[in-house]
Amino acid sequence: MRQELMSLPKTLAEDVARNLVMVAKLIDEDPEKAYAYSRIALRLASRVAAVREAAGFAAYATQKYAEALAEFRAARRMTGSVDLWPVMADCERGLGRPERALAMAGEPEVQKLDKAGQVEMRLVAAGARRDMDQLDAAIVTLQSPELASNSIQPWTARLRYAYADALLAAGREDEAREWFAKALESDKDGTTDASDRLAELDGVEFVDAIEEEPEDAEDGDTDVADSRAGDERDEHGDDSER
Repeated sequence: MRQELMSLPKTLAEDVARNLVMVAKLIDEDPEKAYAYSRIALRLASRVAAVREAAGFAAYATQKYAEALAEFRAARRMTGSVDLWPVMADCERGLGRPERALAMAGEPEVQKLDKAGQVEMRLVAAGARRDMDQLDAAIVTLQSPELASNSIQPWTARLRYAYADALLAAGREDEAREWFAKALESDKDGTTDASDRLAELDGVEFVDAIEEEPEDAEDGDTDVADSRAGDERDEHGDDSER
């Protein structure tokens, strides 16, 4: 990205870089703000591929799939890279076109992806199958050497989780529980809610250990205090009677 920005005048490059930093910082916690920063960067430097890509991810995070797809396509034209192919296919799913996502999963571009990209494409294809109510096909799509491997990779937890979720949707609960457990085992960064799904399957309910004090507790304490004060008045007599 830095090299791409070097083609811009220094002051402009600095302004664009600041906005891109804010996009990266906010995209998970506040996607709408990230999107706003991406639009500023886009107005400043629409001919920079990194800006188009960032704008695409910001639009994707806010579910503006048509806009995201247009930005990803622009970035791809500028760089010739296939890295964005899986997320472009997922945009097609977001637009209600799962059949296009499946078609993209069979294109030659997939073979040019690195291992992480190929796994991501498999996840998108399985999601498209589920969009089309083809649960068995989704399960088969996720069955792969990467799923069977004991090696833990950055994509392992998400792949196992997707497989478990597809099994559960197909009514294969025992197998789903096994794979949710495997997903949890490999999810060191907490990227999935596999632990919650396991608990749900086991019928475990979580109760907040910190319960608020009943509202009438304070009233009760006041009543006790008033009663004690009354006893003291009875014992010593009312000042007005003296």
